[in-house]
Amino acid sequence: MGDVIHALPAAAALRHARPESTIGWVIEPRWSPLLRAICRSTAKPVVDQIFLAETRRWKQKPFSVETLGDITGLRRRLRENPFDVCVDMQGSIRSAVIGRMAGAGEFCGPAEPREAPAGWLYQRKIRVHEKHVVEQGCELLSEGLGLRLPPAEFDLPVDSTAERICDAALSGFAISNDRYALICPTAGWGAKQWPAERFGAVARELSRRGIPSVINAAGPSDHVAEKVVEFSQGCATSIAGDIPQLIELTRRSSVVIAGDTGPLHLAAAMRRPVVALFGPTDPARNGPYGTAARVLRHGADRRDHRRLAEPEAGLLEITVDEVVRAAEEILQGTPG
Repeated sequence: MGDVIHALPAAAALRHARPESTIGWVIEPRWSPLLRAICRSTAKPVVDQIFLAETRRWKQKPFSVETLGDITGLRRRLRENPFDVCVDMQGSIRSAVIGRMAGAGEFCGPAEPREAPAGWLYQRKIRVHEKHVVEQGCELLSEGLGLRLPPAEFDLPVDSTAERICDAALSGFAISNDRYALICPTAGWGAKQWPAERFGAVARELSRRGIPSVINAAGPSDHVAEKVVEFSQGCATSIAGDIPQLIELTRRSSVVIAGDTGPLHLAAAMRRPVVALFGPTDPARNGPYGTAARVLRHGADRRDHRRLAEPEAGLLEITVDEVVRAAEEILQGTPG
């Protein structure tokens, strides 16, 4: 989710600069609602064509007939109306393979991609100089297309079905709109994940201050969310939902508390105040962008993207009191 959200300001900027352009995007199906929901206007979406690539399933069954058929079908759809330029915004091996497969007139990517072998597939390598990944994306797309594309905002419209579901869920727990903390306790890998018992303790402390907590559950059997609720001692409730429902929960929240994970970046894109808990990743590059934020991090000289299972030592130095205090400060500084 974070990769999609970080790339969207560049796509939105391109749409503003060249409204006549046809913009396509290859994306995992589970994240496609992010693109389907985002519109520049009722007449023209930011993204014209969405190409689904079920790369997680392909990885599980790389040699199956179904996987081969899916990949062949994606290649055919990408080449039906060939693109002039393809830009790899992710810098991974799989995104580079798919980008090259598109057969665009030119295929560009970062000179120092996230996964070094991806660079072997680029026809043109672009060196980026900006610090934050959002600005890097705009720089990459700008150079690839020969345009100046500063980061552009994008809006996530209300989904009426998700709105009704969130109304029912919140009222069922006697939680008022716009007066709760949304806690998102999971992360892409263990090194970025603050302990569930500490998130539960934060919920208890916020409750004492009159602020209920909603825990974003990744699904009905999210064990991390269940543990947070357990450690909150009845001061928090978990709500599981799809992407449109997460958008609605985020829109209504007073503050979002999370690590370096997709829901944090979603909240920032929606301009909700956030408390961000960072460990092995660098907030100067991956931190919340474009919103009121309190970023907590110890050991700022460390940067480690290894997908380790245990929380990073610096992340564990962040205390419950620090998080509660940061939440209070940002709530006091937020109008309304």
